[in-house]
Amino acid sequence: MVAVVETHAPAVRAAPYDVRVDIEIATVAARPEWGQMLGQLDGLWPKFMSQDPTGSLYFGHHMTAYPEYVLIAVDRETGQPVAKAHSVPIRWEDDPADGMPDGGWDWVIRTSAHDRLSGDNPTIVSAIEIFIRPDLRGAGLSGRMLAAMRTNTARLGFTDLVAPVRPSGKHLHPGVPIEQYVTWTRDDGLPHDPWLRVHARAGGTILNVARTSMVMPGQLARWREWTGLPFDRSGPVHVPEALNPVLCDVDQDIAVYVEPNVWVHHRI
Repeated sequence: MVAVVETHAPAVRAAPYDVRVDIEIATVAARPEWGQMLGQLDGLWPKFMSQDPTGSLYFGHHMTAYPEYVLIAVDRETGQPVAKAHSVPIRWEDDPADGMPDGGWDWVIRTSAHDRLSGDNPTIVSAIEIFIRPDLRGAGLSGRMLAAMRTNTARLGFTDLVAPVRPSGKHLHPGVPIEQYVTWTRDDGLPHDPWLRVHARAGGTILNVARTSMVMPGQLARWREWTGLPFDRSGPVHVPEALNPVLCDVDQDIAVYVEPNVWVHHRI
């Protein structure tokens, strides 16, 4: 069981996905002393994945702007962080079940920043990231963190949680269009993709594809640094862990990665 420690409400038990790791999950607002441990879970994505320029509008400000929306899971035995989850409140006038914008992750971060600066009242919550420490993946922590995020969203008074989901198995099929990949299912009817399957089991509904969810441009020297690949020919470049090929233009000395994600909606 997972205890979701809250600032203004008693602890709430999340769904029992797997009990092999005894953890406590809290918001940074509830346990500010845990905030410094978030850095121990950084730098574990492929290097190119941290190059989206939009991300700086959120990361670096999340501790002060959104502490109620940042969750961290700590191993009760070792006191070490094992997972984290980031979300933000945004204003969205329509019913999320009718579909969400093509912009995905970048759009969510820009919208949350705009709403915060303009004073607009948020109406829904969007996930930004759920990250599990690599050595503990497969232990059921992703489902437990998603359950905690759903619980926290409800605690904060919202009835809708959306997520521009990065399908965890799509990088194994970089040439398959995302619209086709998202339709793949197993014999039991659940999504073929492991991360989409976690959302489906938690009650989430797949809405639509966010084709331009993340956009990462860079000079070729930078892409060589990020990936160790030569980037010496114009055209698509298959980069390990990328969901789509990176588009390279040698004459213009630039390559651009446009990552598609999949919008999932949870009615809380």
